[in-house]
Amino acid sequence: MRKKIKLSGLDRRYDVEKIERIDKTVLTTLQYEYPGKDIVVNIDTDEFTAVCPFSGLADFAMIKIDYIPKKKIIELRSLKYYLQSYRNVGIYQEHVANRILNDLVQCCRPKWMQVITDYKVRGGIHTVATVEWGKK
Repeated sequence: MRKKIKLSGLDRRYDVEKIERIDKTVLTTLQYEYPGKDIVVNIDTDEFTAVCPFSGLADFAMIKIDYIPKKKIIELRSLKYYLQSYRNVGIYQEHVANRILNDLVQCCRPKWMQVITDYKVRGGIHTVATVEWGKK
């Protein structure tokens, strides 16, 4: 006779914070001292975390931000605090790339920007989302 396995714990859900928790007000900029001289700024971190809006389980990603400033550059400590504000937010992986791009473009008004989110494999699926704004 087979023993019945209790699976009730597998349907659990962890609490997730709403998208309003993302704190774009923390983003600050510095003056770019070489306006008119194009430079591509490359920023990346492999410490990005948000959560699945259904299960609340963590999604881990490498975030890569490349941009050409016009008059302002992103202050890096404020960017770190901004990205940290996603930590418990329930948001789809593809939406993260667009949300970061929109918030950063609004913050520093670059000539061009690209955001790439490269998620760790989960359930055998690897997701990379790339969005771009402006002209390089």
